[in-house]
Amino acid sequence: FRLIAAPPHKTVTSLSWTICGIVRYAKKKLISVSFFNRSNNVTMATPLALVTTSLAFIFLLLVCPTANGFAYIDPSNGSIPGNSKKTVKTGNEQQHNAVLPHDCDPQLLQEHAQFAYELADAARLEILPYWRQSRHTLGQEIKVEKDRSVFQSASPVTLADRAAERAMRALITERYPHHGVYGEEYGVLREDADWVWVLDPIDGTRSFITGKPLFGTLIACLYKGTPVIGVIDQCILNERWLGLAGQVSTLNGVPIQTDGVVTLNEAEMYSTTPDMFQHGDELNKFDAMRQAVKSPHYGADCYAYALVASGFGADIVVEADLGLYDYCALVPVIQGAGGSITDWNGVELTLQNHEISKGRVLACANAKLHDQALEILSKPNLKSSDALDEPCMTLVDDGNVPSTLFPVAQKWTPWVGGFLVGDVLEQILHHGL
Repeated sequence: FRLIAAPPHKTVTSLSWTICGIVRYAKKKLISVSFFNRSNNVTMATPLALVTTSLAFIFLLLVCPTANGFAYIDPSNGSIPGNSKKTVKTGNEQQHNAVLPHDCDPQLLQEHAQFAYELADAARLEILPYWRQSRHTLGQEIKVEKDRSVFQSASPVTLADRAAERAMRALITERYPHHGVYGEEYGVLREDADWVWVLDPIDGTRSFITGKPLFGTLIACLYKGTPVIGVIDQCILNERWLGLAGQVSTLNGVPIQTDGVVTLNEAEMYSTTPDMFQHGDELNKFDAMRQAVKSPHYGADCYAYALVASGFGADIVVEADLGLYDYCALVPVIQGAGGSITDWNGVELTLQNHEISKGRVLACANAKLHDQALEILSKPNLKSSDALDEPCMTLVDDGNVPSTLFPVAQKWTPWVGGFLVGDVLEQILHHGL
């Protein structure tokens, strides 16, 4: 009986096996004893065993959540066991989180999206000849910036970075001379234009110079300061993500959708490095997030956001001290895949809000996860000791019972109930009262 009751992990299955085990055990013992011993003890044991079995059934039914009430969220796919419907995303959490500005011409948006592909192709032609070349060939230099984090204060730049941005800027100037350009390597031009192209030729230069294909070319197009087009291009792996405001994001032309968990303690979180967080409030909040999630991961730069958007297993990206060119292209891609992306206070990431956001970015696979992360990141003056001691677990309401069930009961009730009921039943059957 104990072998039957213990292994199952899903609540409904555990309940079913527990009851079946009790009934089978009671029936077997009663039949075998009644053939060879017809004493009064056995006569009394029969109704007592049946009563015990009934009480056990009622006990487990009341304590264990069932498919008609609460069910434990399966972290592997975000679904309720025994229920065919997904619980992770509903309504506008699935697609089209980014709304196309009412005065933005959809046809012009498509035209600019096609042009963004041309820019990405041009950048590839400049980057690929430098891939896995010597330091001398790459022409590495260190770009020093004041008042930045440890990570950003001295960042590498290569001939490939500069050549790729020059190629893209030349195409923009030729095709759209009145558009603005905001680039990492060559600065800002016509920032107040209605259409502004934001360029990061190689996001993840450290990965690029060490031969790790987790960098990307980021191309964004802003309409009146709002990102409406985003491209993440990984030229080595031949992967290209496209996000358009009001449309489904794609990977190499195939629609994508986030597929994250809905609780922090099950989430896989990415950050480029802990060194990107300033000592004090930023680092304390990042430490709190590290303790709240299942596992922290490092070193993917823009590629981490692409993983979240594609539903490849990453759930959260938390970063700080980013430039406008580091995140604008990510916004339409994440939103068009059903995810949520804002700064640490839930403020939209736009050109106008850049100084307010201070380069602090939070991207999540769904709104539920995003809300939980914001509770930590938006908390004022968080100290490292305020980190979550026990990350929260979310139960999904199926609409039949109130949402106040202690989650540990779901995990241990089949085990504890099985052992207790089995021992009581064994004593009654073998020894009577």
